[in-house]
Amino acid sequence: MRKFHKTSVSSIVSTILVLGFILVPLSQLILGSSVNELLETIMDPDVRAAISRSMLCSGMAALISFAIGTPFAFMLARKDFKGKALVESIIDMPIMIPHPVIGIALLSIAGRNHWIGQMLLDAGIRIMGTNTGIVAVLVFVGLPFYLNAARDGFEAVPERLEKAARTLGASPTQTFLRVTLPLAWRSLLTGMIMCMARALSEFGAVVIVAYHPMIAPVLMYERFTAYGLSYSRPVAIWLIFLSLVLFAALRILSRGLGSRDS
Repeated sequence: MRKFHKTSVSSIVSTILVLGFILVPLSQLILGSSVNELLETIMDPDVRAAISRSMLCSGMAALISFAIGTPFAFMLARKDFKGKALVESIIDMPIMIPHPVIGIALLSIAGRNHWIGQMLLDAGIRIMGTNTGIVAVLVFVGLPFYLNAARDGFEAVPERLEKAARTLGASPTQTFLRVTLPLAWRSLLTGMIMCMARALSEFGAVVIVAYHPMIAPVLMYERFTAYGLSYSRPVAIWLIFLSLVLFAALRILSRGLGSRDS
């Protein structure tokens, strides 16, 4: 009983510390601006444009990650091959690399001095200072979160169900679309949510590749350095609010579709 009591006390203290560490700064941030300041901020065309650009580019990053990452994640879940551990380590590298380094790395291949950059320029695709560059950065930082979630989702699908579908005459593509994908869709959606969330919060790599046009984190940084905390705080609050709305909507959609499937 005494041991249980000590464990309970330590758990309560740990819970208070963790939740306090997260909630105290955020609550102070939210309570630090009045309703009038928030309304004035959202009426600012620059703020609306930056937030819209953040949401649009983050959504595009999630969709691109889904398109290019799903077959790769399925392969990682179903195939064992030499060097697989190395491949999975490479996937996680964008999580560990300092993000300004990511921006510099992308720019190093996007200029005329690199054959990839020359090819892009010949095709009329510019990276530096464009929405295209922003999306490229956001895909780079968000893709690992989608891949890991999708791989785990595919691994949770019993292979015997896929084999049964194949024995009944379904092709590999039909099996994937009719059996595997419907069973793993929750993990894919979670991966897209995580990818979009990570992309929405990116600053360090974006500011290297495209300071303009501004996304919301860059706009917050500019207003903080130019005018101080009081001008940057309302932008941060609106971005937090929109992020919460996005997550709530996607979670509700996920649960609604899940209950309908069952």
